[in-house]
Amino acid sequence: MKSIFRSLFAAAFLAGALSFVVPAQAQDATPKAFYGVYSGTGIARSKDSFYFGITMRDLDVEIRPADGGGFTVKWTTVLRQGGTPENPDVRKKGTTLTFAPAEGGKLFKGVERTDPYSEEGLAWARINKRTLTVYIMTISGNGKYNLQSYARTISGRGMDLEFTRIKGGETTRSVKAKLVKQAE
Repeated sequence: MKSIFRSLFAAAFLAGALSFVVPAQAQDATPKAFYGVYSGTGIARSKDSFYFGITMRDLDVEIRPADGGGFTVKWTTVLRQGGTPENPDVRKKGTTLTFAPAEGGKLFKGVERTDPYSEEGLAWARINKRTLTVYIMTISGNGKYNLQSYARTISGRGMDLEFTRIKGGETTRSVKAKLVKQAE
């Protein structure tokens, strides 16, 4: 009888303790949770990866506060594709975007990129739990859209990145990467 009582008591205690922990984990992070400098490596896949293989990416991400409760995301990608395995073509691409709070505290509007018909496109961001996702959308002259999403999820030692590019409804490229937070 005592062992049944102890088991029920332990289960009730555990359930009560978890009721305090679970809501805290389910809450959305704030931009501050993402601030810092991160570096890592990822693997890119495209619809042609079956024929041409996958490619590696070196990635650097810096997230800092901006005026008015917003934030700035700066990222650099080093691509090694084309050429030969011994001498690949190396390209470096970088982007900096600043976001301002929108309604509700989970959505942020791009400060510089506000027109999907422009070459720069329309940018916005959202925070869902521990993931900050940046979206960039452009619409071509023939009405087809290009949507890029960069989902950055806070993890134990840094962040996980999932990049997806969709053109006209078809996923044309994806990248998965692990980034480590750097000491500042």
